[in-house]
Amino acid sequence: MKRKLNISGSPVLGVFAACTDELVFVPYDTTEETLKELEESLGATALRSSVGGSSIIGSLLRGNCNGVMVAGFILDKELRQIRKHTKAARLTGELNAAGNLILANDTAALVHPDLSDKSVGIIKKTLGVDVKRGTLGGLKTVGMAGIATNKGVLVHPKSSPAEIAVIEELFALPVDIGTVNFGSPLVGSGLLANSKGYVTGEDTTGPEISRIEDTLGYL
Repeated sequence: MKRKLNISGSPVLGVFAACTDELVFVPYDTTEETLKELEESLGATALRSSVGGSSIIGSLLRGNCNGVMVAGFILDKELRQIRKHTKAARLTGELNAAGNLILANDTAALVHPDLSDKSVGIIKKTLGVDVKRGTLGGLKTVGMAGIATNKGVLVHPKSSPAEIAVIEELFALPVDIGTVNFGSPLVGSGLLANSKGYVTGEDTTGPEISRIEDTLGYL
């Protein structure tokens, strides 16, 4: 099983792709070889897709076993394609890059502190989770500042004790800080992970991988 790979030639996998325990959403230009490696490593079915014609799916989509939230500007035909496989809803309003704004697993979600009550309501309903607003390392883009599976949560290295306490209570899982891709604090940008496995960017170091495996329960 591959532990390290790049997507679209880039180690920021979490910007280009998104995964749940069942599905991994990838850009259309993803090679067959990468597709197979992702499916094997994550134990998930790969779906080529786009959001509003864009290949940065990881920044624009966030989901779990119940459904996915996508950026409001997704085209109808793209949404129909995703809905063949899972429930999907648009995140409307000015803040709508769902992958950047939502950190979620199958039971809980931490979201950008400025999301409207309407948006929070749609996330709750679509993903079937408890939702709380918050930050990680002082950043509002919690979807890129952390990564959550049903086994653990890895967050931005500058996350404060107060922020970590919120995550621990909300997700009721082990939480630790870490980095990816040789020191990037945006762990959600360089890592795809679910309950079954993970894949991280080519630049991720051995010590970083040890922290990922320990926190997210792959050991």
